[in-house]
Amino acid sequence: MTRIAIVTGASSGLGREFVKQLDAGAAGKLDEIWVVARRADRLEALRRTCDTPVRPFCLDLTDPASFDVIDGALAETPTAEVALLINNAGFGTFGPIAAQRPEDGASMAKLLMVAPVELIYRTLPYYRAGSRVINVASVAAFLPQPKLAVYSAAKRFILDLSRSLNAELGEADIHITALCPKFMHTEFLDQPGDQAAANAMCAIGFERAEDVAKSALRASNRGKDLCIPSLDMKAYYAASRILPYKAALAVERALGIL
Repeated sequence: MTRIAIVTGASSGLGREFVKQLDAGAAGKLDEIWVVARRADRLEALRRTCDTPVRPFCLDLTDPASFDVIDGALAETPTAEVALLINNAGFGTFGPIAAQRPEDGASMAKLLMVAPVELIYRTLPYYRAGSRVINVASVAAFLPQPKLAVYSAAKRFILDLSRSLNAELGEADIHITALCPKFMHTEFLDQPGDQAAANAMCAIGFERAEDVAKSALRASNRGKDLCIPSLDMKAYYAASRILPYKAALAVERALGIL
């Protein structure tokens, strides 16, 4: 078998950190790492830093043709086994929806929801016992978030999708993990839209991308359906399941997050 890991959004931030840790053996022996992003130069630079063979795919995952490229590459790879799929690509636009461009919401929906579903469908025939999927969600998935409405709803979709699929496929030792980190110091916040809204929400603090990737890979290896790396966000998740939504919003407003 040719054991392959596929990482989307691999050119920077958390995606690049995932690739570094996979190259170091965090998911066992891999024959190839396939890296997907829009910036060919960064993918090439990443390839040069890895000991594991890296195959770059310069693709825009909001374009449906991108999934055919991955599909075709798998079909052309003898004895391909997708040992790990990491759906990491994404972006978020902060601020009231009335102040956003319609294309921003559509692009978020395509990249954050449609792309992971498509890639799971396309890679599913190549899973074997022991295969894993990590879907990058967010702590924004725990509650609907005004001024981050489309993003938080999309991440809730990913959280629920991951846990449902893990229940479906777990008996075959194929596990799907939803990763719910806080903000990280990555390019995600370079073009946030409404900077004031982004600054307010960042009051919850930041995590290091390397720590998040390490926690996610450890949870994935153990077959966990949910990974919340930070202790304070574990408490927030527990509270979100108890507090009525209006009460939770009132708390967020009192803390200055909204």
